[in-house]
Amino acid sequence: QVQLVESGGGSVQAGGSLRLSCTASAYTNGSCMGWFRQAPESARAAVAGLYTGVGVAYYADSVKGRFTISRDNAKKTLYLQMNSLKVEDTALYYCASGALLTTFGRCYTPGGENYWGQGTQVTVSS
Repeated sequence: QVQLVESGGGSVQAGGSLRLSCTASAYTNGSCMGWFRQAPESARAAVAGLYTGVGVAYYADSVKGRFTISRDNAKKTLYLQMNSLKVEDTALYYCASGALLTTFGRCYTPGGENYWGQGTQVTVSS
């Protein structure tokens, strides 16, 4: 069982920045970890993901060039640096741990389920 704890959400004006963190209770080097978000009345969508071993990362088109995902394997922590935030980035952001990563930044577990954090709210105002 892997427990994931997110932090770093908050409220910011459009154009501002936030950094999210996700600390894992256990870490499998070589698996994928990623960030998803869910806005009200919308489905949860992948934002960015990476393979923790090699650090290869992929992003959703909507955040490319603005968000950067990274990890510190020694600290078992995943980060999401979010710059040039837009009102439409407002959502509940979740950290996930899984097995495989798509080129659109979705970390998933074939035939199973990802581990999920509890979510951290990001609110961007105009």
